[in-house]
Order: sequence, then structure tokens, then C-alpha cells
Amino acid sequence: MTQLPPVALSVGADYESVASRFRPIFDRIAAGAVERDQLRTLPYDQIAQLKQAGFGALRVPVSQGGAGVSVKQLFRLLIELGAADSNLPQALRGHFAFVEDVVNAPASAERDQWFARFVRGDLFGNAWTEVGNVALGSVNTQVAKQGDRWVLNGEKYYSTGSIFADWIDVYAQRAEDGSDVIVAVATKQPGVTLSDDWDGFGQRTTGSGTTVFKDAVVEPGHIVDFARRFKYQTAFYQLFHLATLAGIARAAELDAAAQVRARKRIYSHGNAPHVSQDVQIQQVVGEIAAWAYAAEAIALRAAEPAQRAYEARFADDVEAEKHFNIEAEIESAKGQIVATELALRASTHLFDALGASAIGGGKALDRHWRNARAVSSHNPIVYKAKLVGDWSINQKEPIYVWQIGAGPGAEPAPT
Repeated sequence: MTQLPPVALSVGADYESVASRFRPIFDRIAAGAVERDQLRTLPYDQIAQLKQAGFGALRVPVSQGGAGVSVKQLFRLLIELGAADSNLPQALRGHFAFVEDVVNAPASAERDQWFARFVRGDLFGNAWTEVGNVALGSVNTQVAKQGDRWVLNGEKYYSTGSIFADWIDVYAQRAEDGSDVIVAVATKQPGVTLSDDWDGFGQRTTGSGTTVFKDAVVEPGHIVDFARRFKYQTAFYQLFHLATLAGIARAAELDAAAQVRARKRIYSHGNAPHVSQDVQIQQVVGEIAAWAYAAEAIALRAAEPAQRAYEARFADDVEAEKHFNIEAEIESAKGQIVATELALRASTHLFDALGASAIGGGKALDRHWRNARAVSSHNPIVYKAKLVGDWSINQKEPIYVWQIGAGPGAEPAPT
């Protein structure tokens, strides 16, 4: 790894200066969140606003035209965005993962070209997972040489954010030798078909549907061996879930407080002439606020090792880099175990501060629980707890790349 001068790395910026650029957009996003959830309207305009404001270039170094924020600062901003609409951090998850891979790459003309695209506003989507009868560890999507060009063929699901994107980060295999690769595919071509067929009850507008590649043209330089991928990638992906959960908890707090302030009706057996002065209701909202605070604190703490791993990589400190890669995995797993419970608890408890009118569909307060449940279902918490326990007991190094697929089947029951 070639060492780069500090100015060429993304080690942090003035947070308030950066955040102030986006908060007016966050406010506009929040204003339409309920309607988008109710109508299942994809946030094309909202993502376009973020794109135009340079949100996608947050991790690009200042020397390359980006904001140069640290990993922790990125996720702090994503928590703010998640409080406005938790669908958007998840929709941008694939983009920032690809950016992070480029940020970790050695200096080169290809890397600088990607930086220029990010600064210009280009966004990435994600297409890694295949459903159906795909064996664990296998992938059917393949890139192959066809005449004088490379083409990609296959079908992916959970293609989060791809429907909004200019490019898609695709996990595939080379047809010639079966080696695992990452392929950057331009979306605006006949060989790419994007469908909004995600039918989950939560996170409805993340654009997480099916993507079909049929002889989609790929530039040779946009096919990269998977082994080169940045090592803390799994932790980085999981930090998005943490930030989204923290954003949901904060949104639950904001909605609970606003609904209590506006409420006119009281119960005969309550404690005050106005519900905002009822000490029991104040306690409920206070507990939600504390859980939201804890979820955010956990998410930001869990983001720190990833930044250290990134910096160690460019310091040519192999031992430190490995240490922080492990720490990033363990801390992101620990964080999700707890933040999941906090977000689900906050999004349920808010109804204890309100009356039956709070369950009206027009308020869509149930979306916080639905969204938290959807986010926390992507990667089972039980396996995270196992990973953390194995590390605590046995110092077993975590698996850095997770896969899902059809298993060989259970043994038949004894007769």
C-alpha cells in the first residue's frame, strides 16, 4: 500500500459546517415522509436533492473535491437523515460502500476518475444477493468476454438503491474461471432492467427490488477481484443498519413529543389538565428520548474502529489494520444487538404516551416499528450475538464476508 499524505485522506471535517448544508434538505425530506410511506412513493426527488448537494461525496478527500468527513461523521449525518426518513440511509448504503472501497484503494488514475464521478454526483446502487435455489457460496450472475467486450448476465434481488442510481455495485463471478469479482455496471443501458417489486411491510421506499442483467456492457477496468475489497466492508454495511435504527429511535422521540404537545384530550384518571404536564406521560417520552440517545451513542462509538482501520491501511501498519478490522466487526455486531432492542422499544413505547387516535392510519406512527423491524431482520441478531460470544470466549476472529443461499437440507428425522 502506497502511503498518502494526510491531506489526501478523509480524516474528518468541521461537522456543523458540513451538516448545515444538508439540514434544510433533511427538513424537506421529513415533511413528506408520512405521505411517501402511505402511498409507497419512491424518493426520487429527495435523493436527487441530496445528490445535487454533494451528499454522495462526503467521504471523498478534500484534495479530490469531496467533504473529507470521517466514518463517524458520515454515520452521524446518516442518523440525522434517518430521523427524517429511515428509507434514505438504506437506499444509499450501496453507494457509500462502493465509495469506501475507492477511498481505500491505492492512488491511481482509475481511483481519481471515480472520485471525480462521485463529486459530479454519480450514485451507486447495490446488487449482491440472489434468491431461489442458489447454493450457499454460489452466485449465478456472471461476467464474460463476448467478442471484443465484457458483458454481465444474471438476476439479483434486494438491489437496494439501484433504481435511483447511475451505477450498480454487483457481486458476480468470471465465467472463465469462476473467480469472485465486483463489477461496476452503468444503469442507463438496455442490458439493465430495474423493478420496484420489494414487498416488505417496512422500509417500503428503499428501492430494494429485482435487477436483471442481460448482456449488460461492462468496461474492463470496472471488473475488480473481490479479494481486493476493503476489509471492514461487512462492518461498514452493518453500521448503516445501526445508523438507521438510531434515526428511527430519534424519529419516534420527535413524533412522541410533538403528538403530546398537540394533544387536547385528557383522561379523567390522568395527572394534569393538559397531557403535556402529565408526569407519567413525561416519563414515557423521557424514556424514549433516553433510548434514542443510547442508540445514537452506540452507533457512533461502533463507527470509530472502521476509521482507525482505514487510517492504519495507509500507514502501512498491517497489525494495527487487522486489529481494527476485527474491532470494527465486533463493535458493529455488539451495537446492533442493543440498538435493535432500543429502536423497537422506542417505536412501541410511543403509543403509551398517546391515546387511541395515535393508531390512525393518517399518522403512520406504526412506520417506526415496521421500519425498525425490517432493518433488524436483514442480518439475524442471534448470529451477531454468537459472533461476539465466540470472540469474547475464544478470541475467534470473525468472518469478514457473509453469504446466504440454499443449504444441503436437514438430515431426515429418525424413525
